[in-house]
Amino acid sequence: MFSKPDKRPLPPGKTAMPSPTMMPPPDQIRRSPKVASVISEDLTIEGNLVSEGEVHIDGKVHGDVKVARLTLGEHGLIDGSVTAEAVEIRGKVQGNMTAKLVRLFASSHIEGDITHEQLAMETGAHFQGRSLKLQRPSSAPAQHSAGVISLTPAASATSAG
Repeated sequence: MFSKPDKRPLPPGKTAMPSPTMMPPPDQIRRSPKVASVISEDLTIEGNLVSEGEVHIDGKVHGDVKVARLTLGEHGLIDGSVTAEAVEIRGKVQGNMTAKLVRLFASSHIEGDITHEQLAMETGAHFQGRSLKLQRPSSAPAQHSAGVISLTPAASATSAG
């Protein structure tokens, strides 16, 4: 318990291991910021694109895109649906979008429905489709109306008479 630290030199090729008490808790370990994945202008992806991080697309994606955060450059094209937490569109999307935050810049061209919590459009943005408010799931259990009949076998037998 009260022993002196061992000051003997380590053999060549060996390093001292920190004791578990010296290691910071996992939530205090500093993580390096993640860099966005970039699809360059000369790249075309045939198929779906899925990422848990940020993606910047200047090229073409022929398929669905599901990412945490999407930035579509002026020359970027997505031919498929987009699902993300936040999107910034400067290029062309041919498909439906679902995101909490959608920002359409003047150079954007959207052909499809946008489901969102917040939508911002600059003057000059082209949007052909419907703007639908994203419905957050309710924390309370669903209330059934008195006029709705449940179609269980017991209810079917009683409502027939």
